[in-house]
Amino acid sequence: MRKHTMMGAVGMAVMIAMLSVLGFAASASAKLTGEYTKFQYCPYKNTEEGVRRCIQAVTNSGEVKLGNKKVPIVNPVTLQGGYSAEIEEGPEAGYETFFAATNGETLTKVAQPVPGGLAGFVNCKEIGSFLLRISCEGIFENGLTGVNSTLELALPASAIRLNEVHLAEGIGIAMKLPVKAKLDNPLFGSSCYVGSASSPLRWNLSSGFSEPPAGITPIEGKIGEVSFLESGRILRLTGNELVDNGWSAPSASGCGGLFSFILDPIVSASSGLPSAAGNNVARLKNTVSTTTAAALKKNDAENP
Repeated sequence: MRKHTMMGAVGMAVMIAMLSVLGFAASASAKLTGEYTKFQYCPYKNTEEGVRRCIQAVTNSGEVKLGNKKVPIVNPVTLQGGYSAEIEEGPEAGYETFFAATNGETLTKVAQPVPGGLAGFVNCKEIGSFLLRISCEGIFENGLTGVNSTLELALPASAIRLNEVHLAEGIGIAMKLPVKAKLDNPLFGSSCYVGSASSPLRWNLSSGFSEPPAGITPIEGKIGEVSFLESGRILRLTGNELVDNGWSAPSASGCGGLFSFILDPIVSASSGLPSAAGNNVARLKNTVSTTTAAALKKNDAENP
């Protein structure tokens, strides 16, 4: 009995010690509060690597026109991360270097339903080639299931470029964003994309006027309403619109796995792909928030 009592006492002592350590670790682990919580995945502690500011841009609505298909944005998509001081030389002069979100989701992967589902996306009667049209009808005659389109980064987050002056003043290019569109449907498989690392959809987004090729009418974005939160340490743009209609889109690839040699041209032909610059549109309606890494570190330190 004495042996069991001693073992129980030792076990209890070990447990207390562990709880003490965990309690200390919890008290030593600070957290962001208030409006600062939206920046929780910004690498604001990496100031030695150059992170000076943080951004969260939530796209709540808008649309992407890819070839002849329009996909409205109905589910919020978030772009988040940090950025540095301006690049001073080279072709990217005037833009800030971007740093990836700490949770690995710099651009959240949120599916958007394609209007009309598969029947709306792949219209066999729109295909000019007789052989492709016949093949399309044979494959999709009973395929009236849903299709989702999901935007993903086509390159590492470090390829994103931001100009906060252009963003706030509605001049020039505010953000350079390389993306690709993933198309999801049981027939398409898991690797059906428009755009890739080697051929991304290069969006040069502006809150002013877009810069399409000559002969194409520019479209206009919007700065949005400016407000300040947390004693002026957070700048927020509500109703911001970033637009671009000067980008090109390649053909679809990887659709249908082993049958991509059949499905890729069908999806491309039905969607009007490849599509030259000026025929595609990105319109992102956002709420944009920015702050400094110093403000986040201060809030972090004040909330153990």
